Amino acid sequence: MIKEKFIKNRAALITLIAASLVVLLSLGVRQTFGLFFMDFNSSLSISNTEFGLAIGIQMLMWGISGPIFGAIADKYGGPKAITIAFVFFILGVYLLYTGPNTGIFFQINLGLLVGIGLGGTAISIPMSIVGKHFPLSNRTIAMSIVTAVGSFGYFLSPLFTTYSLSNEGWESTLFVFTIFLLIGFFIAFFVRSPLSTQSIEKPNDQTTFAAIKEAFKNKSYVLLTSGFFVCGFHITLVGTHVPKYVIDRGLESWTAATILSLIGLFNIFGSLTSGYLSSIMSKKIILSSIYFLRGVSIVFFIFLPPSNISAFIFGASFGFLWLSTVPATSGIVAHIFGTKYLALLYGIVFLSHQIGSFFGAYLGGLFYDLYGSYDYAWYLAIALSVFAGIIHLPIIEKPVTRLAAI
Repeated sequence: MIKEKFIKNRAALITLIAASLVVLLSLGVRQTFGLFFMDFNSSLSISNTEFGLAIGIQMLMWGISGPIFGAIADKYGGPKAITIAFVFFILGVYLLYTGPNTGIFFQINLGLLVGIGLGGTAISIPMSIVGKHFPLSNRTIAMSIVTAVGSFGYFLSPLFTTYSLSNEGWESTLFVFTIFLLIGFFIAFFVRSPLSTQSIEKPNDQTTFAAIKEAFKNKSYVLLTSGFFVCGFHITLVGTHVPKYVIDRGLESWTAATILSLIGLFNIFGSLTSGYLSSIMSKKIILSSIYFLRGVSIVFFIFLPPSNISAFIFGASFGFLWLSTVPATSGIVAHIFGTKYLALLYGIVFLSHQIGSFFGAYLGGLFYDLYGSYDYAWYLAIALSVFAGIIHLPIIEKPVTRLAAI
């Protein structure tokens, strides 16, 4: 018994470390694409709308492929799902600087291939596998560690990318990213699924179809899924279009990079805080508060006179709220339905997030090209903050009857 417990604890620790590193590399690369726009515009003649569409397709494919990789991870193990995803991610980045990279090829490389790669490497799948190793008492804390370490990639990558773009050019920068992703590919083999196929919970014989049917008949799951749409809209609008937005308002390009780095830095604290609070208080209240506060942060950012100080305050405040939704959201899914199909069910919730991400990326670029500013995109983001803050309140945080009866 002691030996078995040691093996399980050791596997949990290795998985936590490996999953955190996978997310660090994956999100680190993903976070910087907004900084490439000026180079894509000058070298490849990519417009705001085309760039926004590519990022939108990327987010959508990230969401669509998430449940597929989740099902693979649930049935065949984490390493298989994550390594397959890394192949798509590596291929997309590699072709972006070596192959045809304009028109439809730009959409395929940056949008389709990178998006599929993110579906199995970023946040949802690695974090869900980690969640299977930990009991309810500290599950959200473990998940928040994965998110926090990934946020460190958010912090480092804009600084590195800004330096590399200035000194080496965008092609060389993407080459380095390819190396980073290859490293992540090999780390993925250490993301271990639990020794028991039933995870740490008591066995159940529920089928995949039955799990999906049960989830969508649950009002709280539907509300959670609907609310996560807003999270995707917010972070992709900011991550994709803030660099150009601050430059248009008269600030320097290094200010844009600093905002993204501050988002990554403060997201570490926000994710850990959210994970801790989710273990001791209502997760739906945490989520509702996060969304309301995002709206407040955006209001101050767009209505205050442009300055480095206001930009940095926005980066810090929005960063604290950036991925702090993830531990609480995934924690509610695991709490209501258990962990057997956590990767799949959270993957479906995350699909809603990525549909929101598509609209955040695409509408930001489209509104800019139509109206010459991002104002309408920001107004929509504020309205959605209010919507998400309200829609989480009716969620009921208790296990389904099936689990309560075990």
